[in-house]
Amino acid sequence: MIELKALTKKYGDFKAVDDLSLFVKKGEIFGFIGPNGAGKTTTIKMIGGILAPSEGSVMVAGIDIQQQPEKAKGKIGFIPDRPYLYEKLTGMEFLKFTADLYGVPGDIFGQKAQENLEMFSLADWSDELIESYSHGMKQRLIMSAALLHDPEVIIVDEPMVGLDPAAIIMVKDLFQRLARKGVTVFMSTHTLAIAEEICERIGVINKGHLIACGTTADLRRQANAADAALERVFLNLTNIAN
Repeated sequence: MIELKALTKKYGDFKAVDDLSLFVKKGEIFGFIGPNGAGKTTTIKMIGGILAPSEGSVMVAGIDIQQQPEKAKGKIGFIPDRPYLYEKLTGMEFLKFTADLYGVPGDIFGQKAQENLEMFSLADWSDELIESYSHGMKQRLIMSAALLHDPEVIIVDEPMVGLDPAAIIMVKDLFQRLARKGVTVFMSTHTLAIAEEICERIGVINKGHLIACGTTADLRRQANAADAALERVFLNLTNIAN
């Protein structure tokens, strides 16, 4: 569902992402972890079509995102770590704006929008300006908008930032429900306990290189850290790579 081949992003002589190849199958929740500055967000932006790779390719649902960007992006729900919103719109107006971008038919928009707002506990705020929302509410609004067009792939960068415990549980359950329906979730996170809890496989990136990939059991073997928590496994792997 997501296939990266020799993906590289250069800024001058610096390689933020270096020769990264990866395949994520349909219906998988894939975790992507690494230290600050390792290349996680750069990779996510290339998968989402926000950044163009210097070399290599990104395939989403069998579509090359550089060759057919609009078609590929139509398959994606993109949730950034910092929500960029038009704060002079109301929540409902922002959803309508997003729905129009993705071609969601008007006759089903109202029901979809209401369902999503209720799911993310925003229904009572739908007619309020976004500038009055808290950070967590803005994050939930972005998630609500990203699901309007029933994407086949969700790309999410730090999904739990700013969410309260109840919202975190709701989002974890949501991702698991979507995965059971065949939606692929590519999730970058610093919250290693959540990655360990819900991700089928986890990739570890360090200094632009994918240094490990597999189930938590696979990562423990690679890190020589049997029965250790993912935090210890992560530290072992990144120290080995250094």
